[in-house]
Amino acid sequence: MLTKSPTLTEPADLLADGMSLGIDIGGTFTDLVLCDAEGCCVSSLKVLTTHADPVAGIMEGVARMLAGTGTAPGEIRRVVHATTLFTNALIERKGAATALLTTEGFRDVIAIARERRYELYDLSLTPAAPLVPRDLRFEIPERVKADGTVLRALDRDALLARVGEAVAAGVTSFAVVFLHADLYPAHEAEAAALIAAHFPDVSVTTSHEIVREVREYERGTTATANAFIKPLAEGYLQRLGARLTDFGVDPSCPLLMMLSSGGLTHLDEARRVPVHLLESGPAAGALAAATLAGGEETRLLAFDMGGTTAKLCVVEDGEPDVVFGFEAARQARFIEGSGLPIRISTVHLIEIGAGGGSIAYPDPLGLLKVGPRSAGSEPGPACYGRGGSEPTVTDANLLLGYLDAKSFAGGDIPLDVSAARAAIGELAARLGLSSEAIAWGIHDVVTEAMASAARTHLAERGRDPGAFTLVCTGGGGPLHGFNLARKLGIPRIVVPANAGVASALGLLTAPPRVDRLATLALALAQTTAPELTAAFAGLEDEGLAVLARGGWDAAEIDTLRSVDAKCAGQGTHIPVALPPMPWPQEAEDLRAMVMAAFHAAYAERYGREPPQVPIELVNARITLRGRSEALTLSAGAADAGAGGGRSRSVHFGDGPPLQAALHRREHLPVGFVGAGPALVEEDGSTLVVGPGATFTVLPTGNIVVELSHV
Repeated sequence: MLTKSPTLTEPADLLADGMSLGIDIGGTFTDLVLCDAEGCCVSSLKVLTTHADPVAGIMEGVARMLAGTGTAPGEIRRVVHATTLFTNALIERKGAATALLTTEGFRDVIAIARERRYELYDLSLTPAAPLVPRDLRFEIPERVKADGTVLRALDRDALLARVGEAVAAGVTSFAVVFLHADLYPAHEAEAAALIAAHFPDVSVTTSHEIVREVREYERGTTATANAFIKPLAEGYLQRLGARLTDFGVDPSCPLLMMLSSGGLTHLDEARRVPVHLLESGPAAGALAAATLAGGEETRLLAFDMGGTTAKLCVVEDGEPDVVFGFEAARQARFIEGSGLPIRISTVHLIEIGAGGGSIAYPDPLGLLKVGPRSAGSEPGPACYGRGGSEPTVTDANLLLGYLDAKSFAGGDIPLDVSAARAAIGELAARLGLSSEAIAWGIHDVVTEAMASAARTHLAERGRDPGAFTLVCTGGGGPLHGFNLARKLGIPRIVVPANAGVASALGLLTAPPRVDRLATLALALAQTTAPELTAAFAGLEDEGLAVLARGGWDAAEIDTLRSVDAKCAGQGTHIPVALPPMPWPQEAEDLRAMVMAAFHAAYAERYGREPPQVPIELVNARITLRGRSEALTLSAGAADAGAGGGRSRSVHFGDGPPLQAALHRREHLPVGFVGAGPALVEEDGSTLVVGPGATFTVLPTGNIVVELSHV
């Protein structure tokens, strides 16, 4: 039932004569792509996400796509999946009834947090509430000191009594977070074994299995987040596997999941630690941009805009930026400290509530605002004709002339122009402006929100936007890319073929990946080669075991090692990449190697040399990464006889409308050069090329837009 990936089977062998299916669930649309053994995209499709049962939308799309291509379900040899379902469950607090079991005296750690106000002078500030309420946080008599000394053995009877109370109160999932378990996890492991033996129907998450990192608050929030979504993830993935099998997909076909870090894992690991999947959908979009841009660009700003959110990510030298933690469910979107810290490896994304379904409204001062509230897929924008009545970004883009009412989403969702006009008109009447002015205002406000986020993101990294190429993906990326690039001063845009489903394509290029971490707590001056090597060897063994269970060959795995290091007395640390092994065995030589790497990382981060103080090694990190799958990028054969000479009236600002040339993407031959204003339509998206810009079709199928005025 697709519930377990085959072991000791090379995934490449499975693909030798079969198809790969990519599935990406978003807040509004579910995107599907089908690629053959050579990496050519055979078919793609967007269907509305069915929130009551997301599997239903997936299966509807799979059935339609396979029927349209004449592909039998048994020809599918690999399924790769990303989803925002678990993130949404976390944000909306719709996970399992969860209890926290923690060391006696420490049940309020996840509520006390860092005792820091993220807005110092905001008297109505709302902190991010813990996922576990206080009455479901249970203290267990046990205590291990920071040096591993057991002050008090685990009270087994008290543990089982507390678990029994929680189960009687309806709890179905437990997070076990004991003091110093990052270094000494024996009590957590003993507690998990006891719970499994006496309460086999409940789910258990131990913090040391999720994040073996110092700081109880971060371990606590990450472990409780995993426990909160784990039953949901297990049930959903089980249903999806069963439905695919019932549909006719071979039961031995691996169902692989995208990780937040941009890599793949097998189903068993995904069900064990679903917290690592929280940013899987956005990570796929960043990976798609890096892959589909063609390899000629060294600095990319990946811009993916869907129906609910927009995401931005820096990609340099072909690799999306990866960080070791993010905040979920922020109360203030751009303010650090306003959310729940989740300590996982994740593609570094700026995400804002700006998508096609984002709702426009006047604020108390009468100013136009857009998002983050979204119409989603149910009921959707007013123009969908599914009961929505509030004005959205999609309604505005339709009235501006950017969208074709008959061919939107491949013609599967005909748009109602009159409904969009009524929704926009009502807002226009409230603000005393014309419908066209409000429509442009909605488009411009939401684009400015993305531009502001991008400026901040790049400035924090010391980067100039003008040195980047903007890669636009998602259904809304090509619609807003020209205006976004203009605002940022970016001179060049790349729009891949099938941009509307690029995240699903990105899934099929992702390599297998495992990230592992362990607390070191070592002073560099006392560190020896054997103890540092042993720490990494243990992490590598764990990672290779995970990859082996997914069927990946250890011979094709690259290993990256780093440490989190800091100056003595500092409260924060930075990641420091270490050279490949073998390392010097003499202690002085090893320390010199680490010191040189630390100085380089510190100078890169802060622009100066570190102070002359002792260095401390906080954590050891290891990344095991396999090879990426290739996509065949080709423009295909163009049907030059169709669609020439058409145009449509479109708006590019407050002035009168302009006539924009209309093109169907599949009709444009390689080397075609066009000038704006123009619209290039395909089933999943529409590229808007503004006045003064030119665009060219490359042999890869990508379209490059040059903004002459930048």
